[in-house]
Amino acid sequence: MQMKASHLGDFTLRPRALLIAALAIPVGIASSLTAYLLLKLIGLITNLVFYQRLDTELVAPGAQHHPWWLILSAPIVGGLIIGLMARYGSEKIRGHGMPEALEAIVAKQSRVQPRVAVLKPVSSAVALGTGGPFGAEGPIIMTGGAVGSVIAQLLKLSSNERKALLVAGAAGGMAAVFNAPLASILLAVELLLFEWKPRSFIPVTLSVVVSTSIRGFLLGTAPLFPVDVAVAPSTSATALAAITGVTGGLFAVVVTWLVYRSEDAFAKLPFHWMWWPALGGVIIGIGGLIEPRALGVGYEVIEAMLTGHATVALIFGILTVKTLIWGLSIGSGTSAGVLAPVFLLGSALGAAEGLVLPEVFPGFWAMCGLAAVVGGVMRCPLTGIVFTMELTQAWDCLVPLTVASVVAYGVSALILKRSILTEKLARRKLHLTREYSTDPLEALFVHEVMSPEPAVLAADAVLADVRGTTRHGELYPVVDGTRLIGTTTHEALTACPGEVVAEAATAVSAVIHPDDTLRTVAELLAVLDTTHLPVVDRDDPTRVRGVVGLTQLLRARKRGHHEEHHRQRYLATT
Repeated sequence: MQMKASHLGDFTLRPRALLIAALAIPVGIASSLTAYLLLKLIGLITNLVFYQRLDTELVAPGAQHHPWWLILSAPIVGGLIIGLMARYGSEKIRGHGMPEALEAIVAKQSRVQPRVAVLKPVSSAVALGTGGPFGAEGPIIMTGGAVGSVIAQLLKLSSNERKALLVAGAAGGMAAVFNAPLASILLAVELLLFEWKPRSFIPVTLSVVVSTSIRGFLLGTAPLFPVDVAVAPSTSATALAAITGVTGGLFAVVVTWLVYRSEDAFAKLPFHWMWWPALGGVIIGIGGLIEPRALGVGYEVIEAMLTGHATVALIFGILTVKTLIWGLSIGSGTSAGVLAPVFLLGSALGAAEGLVLPEVFPGFWAMCGLAAVVGGVMRCPLTGIVFTMELTQAWDCLVPLTVASVVAYGVSALILKRSILTEKLARRKLHLTREYSTDPLEALFVHEVMSPEPAVLAADAVLADVRGTTRHGELYPVVDGTRLIGTTTHEALTACPGEVVAEAATAVSAVIHPDDTLRTVAELLAVLDTTHLPVVDRDDPTRVRGVVGLTQLLRARKRGHHEEHHRQRYLATT
């Protein structure tokens, strides 16, 4: 059967695209309900442990005075429970969620174990409810992603289709936790999808829209940290936001270094990793004795920073204690997230700078710090900008937030080879790139690089006469008059016991046209496990126009290299 190039790898066939989009709707429903239950479970455990009452409302562990032994012991007990769940339940619950979701996409064909969808939120609720200074967003990304992956695994879908549903679940969970739909979509694009295509973007968006809508019924539609923009930022304030960007980028370098030095230190311990979260709990407990408000998710502290109500003692207490206990304990492999702590530390950094920078309105510099640290730590500058605006509804601050986030992103990219998320994958011997660019194979057509007049063999030619004229590694179209009937190679001609070339020919298994892109050629070569293909006229498939192969594909890469490195002046200066 002849394979047509225009059909190969076509993921955008309408029935399949509609199916995945339709499946994204129940994924969005499931992810929003999962996020709701996770938040309620965190609230329940926090209330039970620190306030000895049955309540599911989110409350800060350090909002009231607690006995020293409770502050010290609660994170240790929580760490023991998480270690046991990880060892005897699933090791996949360890970590801060986002790298694990990335690993599932990159290395496991977007397949997540069904039990992770249950164990991850429970273990994360234990970590946060017992005072862990982490966030709920990493676990909900992994949990929502697991929900999407499990639904996809129940059906006969491709790896890319499973990826779309996994990311749809992850983004839907994020949107439900933070009421930040646009930022959740951007996070999916900047971090998880590794592409910008309708086949994945539309399902993710559908899931986020559905999840956000349900979130409105369950948790309300108000922003998490509303900020009153009393006056629009001036041009000078926008320029000064670059300072926050620089410090945010440097701070991203410091916390990334701290997290992975901590992970290295835990890896050298002479006992099983099951006990590591309990040891991390010791660090958390000691930090809680110094600054109780550093415990837990810290939403109320973020609100204090962003509304200008944080005291100097709170600002610097969070910057020091929260940074240390989060950075040191997360290396223990506990089940926790990084985004909420990044929000808190970024807003604290900006609030500290606001003590010396010109006042714009309460919370302005904290907002800039939040956007900057997200852009620097996560290497997701657009997400940092939009997340900050959706969390605060301070849309008038778009330009200074853009400056802060992009400058921090640039500083982080200049100093660090990888982000806090991709470094973990690199340590697991996985490689990924999050840089989007045009595929050079899409920029060239077959007619631009093909060998236009290939050596053609007549079907009735005598084998003995043509064997000496052929070369190893070449493809030879075989024609009957002018009509293509097959192809052959030097090896086939040599091994054939027959008398004429037609007996050494094989039927054409693929069709390439002069107006196809080189990407289509590359896909066909890979699928057919061959090195050359004949090029035929689109209107007359029996007419040979040329031959294209691996050598021609390399010309596209050569052009890309030339455009990247060749420098030339076109306009004279004198």
